[in-house]
Amino acid sequence: MAVEAGASALGLVSHMPSGPGVISDEQIAETAATVPPPIATFLLTSRQWVPDIVEQQRFCRTNTIQICDHLTQGTHRNLKNALPGISVVQVIHVTGPESIEEAVLVAPHVDAILLDSGNQRLAVKELGGTGRTHDWTLSRAIRERIGIPLFLAGGLTPENVAEAIEQVGPFGLDLCSGVRTNGQLDASKLKRFFAAVRDAGAKSAGTLSNVR
Repeated sequence: MAVEAGASALGLVSHMPSGPGVISDEQIAETAATVPPPIATFLLTSRQWVPDIVEQQRFCRTNTIQICDHLTQGTHRNLKNALPGISVVQVIHVTGPESIEEAVLVAPHVDAILLDSGNQRLAVKELGGTGRTHDWTLSRAIRERIGIPLFLAGGLTPENVAEAIEQVGPFGLDLCSGVRTNGQLDASKLKRFFAAVRDAGAKSAGTLSNVR
């Protein structure tokens, strides 16, 4: 459904402490194996130890890893050395101006940054799928200070995506709750979202969309 609507990538969500769209690693592996080559496959992981992430990716066999929390054992370089050819995307949850420096420090070590609206400091961590936007002026500041692609996530809907593209100018968009109804992907919302992206794209550079 997502590919037919126009998605350039699929976000396959493994175990998370909260949020929609979680599927088993077995389902991720089965899905990744059937996705046509032009479409990227992102493994969204909440794991924080590099050896655990390496083990998970080797089982799931996606071509991209999206790290949704901080690494607490090992480094991004360790991860890339262990998985040559696999792209690494680090999520930064934009909570305030401190997120700018966090992104700037991480950017040289990964292939892309993804900005979301979660909160890792809560008793039950929010690592995505919150349905909330964050301060896009901070997102813009991050985009202007890093030299790698930036994905924008967090509360994107058919109604606000054009404004998000205009304000932030991201390389790509990551969408989840804004195209779901009762927790399931909604074909009508997907169609409206991509129509809005195409309209906005007529005024700006092409934008990659990742659906999860």
